[in-house]
Amino acid sequence: MTSRSRFGQTAGGTAALRSPRRRGGGVQSRSINLFYVPTLLVLIVFTVYPLVSGIQLSLTSWDGYSPEKAFTGVDNYVRMLTDSTFHLVLLNTLVYGVGSTLIQQVLGLGLAVLLDRPVRGRAVLRAIIYLPVLVSPVIMGTMYYFLFQYNNGALNTVGAVFGVEKTAWFDDAGIAVAIIVIVNSAQFVGISMIIYLAGLQSIPEDIKQAASLDGASGWAHFRHITLPLLQPAFATSIVLNLIGGLKLFDMIKVLTGGGPGYATNSVSTYISVAYFNNQAAGYASAMGVVLFVLILTLTLALNAGLNRNKLEL
Repeated sequence: MTSRSRFGQTAGGTAALRSPRRRGGGVQSRSINLFYVPTLLVLIVFTVYPLVSGIQLSLTSWDGYSPEKAFTGVDNYVRMLTDSTFHLVLLNTLVYGVGSTLIQQVLGLGLAVLLDRPVRGRAVLRAIIYLPVLVSPVIMGTMYYFLFQYNNGALNTVGAVFGVEKTAWFDDAGIAVAIIVIVNSAQFVGISMIIYLAGLQSIPEDIKQAASLDGASGWAHFRHITLPLLQPAFATSIVLNLIGGLKLFDMIKVLTGGGPGYATNSVSTYISVAYFNNQAAGYASAMGVVLFVLILTLTLALNAGLNRNKLEL
């Protein structure tokens, strides 16, 4: 009887001790959830609300100033199908996004591999390569504008010393687009380098040593050991660079202003032209929605492809 009562007291005491823990855990969980509220508010105010408003405006013929917003349905989206200028800037946007991403991956990975080795002064070199990332694209674009400027530009000035005729770099649309891609890549290659450096330094030493013992060295080691283990770094770097390239705005405005004509505009810069110059806010909103869908689609497809490749490896 005594043992039973003791057992009952012990069980009851244990239950009594456990009960407050569960209640306390629930209170603690609710308290932690409250920390998400500010983030959710910021997300709603600065992301969800502008997106919903943009979709609503894309269905109107609003000029951006008048209080009246006449509903036009999908007319703005139909207009894009026949707008040759939009087709051009959409192609430019893909060139800026894909071109910049490819260049930054190749250069970023190469620099990361080089500066992951015990090279003298590598810390300084890493800082120098990453430094342009911290500079505003407007400042960077201005610096390169004076490099390629027709009159008194650095390239044409140096060329004149050697008897080379001046080149109007920004008068040719193809050359101007290539310059924008190169300048954008040069500024942000440091991001890719840092991501790949982190990936290289996270590879366990025992895997490297095991590969060396198996006879893997040089290119074979890099191809069969390093590259597969860098899949997470590839995914992060490619997605970030692609999104940045597809949204390119500042660099284009400073270097070419979208010219000659509309030849170097991206969708982002053409949106500003449609809104402020042509007073077609509804059409500009429709292009913004299309750009959002384009970035979202490419990002999701890219992530799915990279994740599938990671699983296969």
